Amino acid sequence: MRIGVFGGSFDPVHHGHLIVASEAVRTLALDELRFVPARDQPFKRGRHGASPEDRLAMLRLAVANAPGFLVDPQECVRPGPSYTIDTLRALKAEHPDTSLSLLVGSDAAQDFPMWREAAAIRELATVVVLTRPGAAVPPGVGSALPVPAIDISATVIRQRIRARESIRFLVPDAVARYIAEHCLYVDED
Repeated sequence: MRIGVFGGSFDPVHHGHLIVASEAVRTLALDELRFVPARDQPFKRGRHGASPEDRLAMLRLAVANAPGFLVDPQECVRPGPSYTIDTLRALKAEHPDTSLSLLVGSDAAQDFPMWREAAAIRELATVVVLTRPGAAVPPGVGSALPVPAIDISATVIRQRIRARESIRFLVPDAVARYIAEHCLYVDED
């Protein structure tokens, strides 16, 4: 079995995340792709706009009808900072005969050498860097997987919400409803 692991803040999850995830499933012939929202990313400590529970709920809504897409809550329920190495070790213990592919955005790949136990991560999983046209993979991080250049950013979505502008077509409709119903991102600084 081949499992893809796609971690991040997903603050909020948007169509760009879903499109590149779909491309990774197709290109890498993954049996499933697990979205793993971070409780507290070490490089973004204290800078999440929505709670781990809200980000987890939005992801579940976004992938509810997508075969092969799963939401893995382990980082949201584990206390403290979210470290990829802990997640991969837990997955490998649960599925010892599974091939793991860790999907990393090209921006996050720049920081990869500073990740906790980066060498051990590469032993547990094949690191696949999702690259947009013109982006390069830092040496020694992993292999490149060109993905469509989708110019959607969670930061811009949060800014639009604060400005009371529409986020229609940027996020799945169920996610937009959840954001509105829970008044997320409205009072962000």
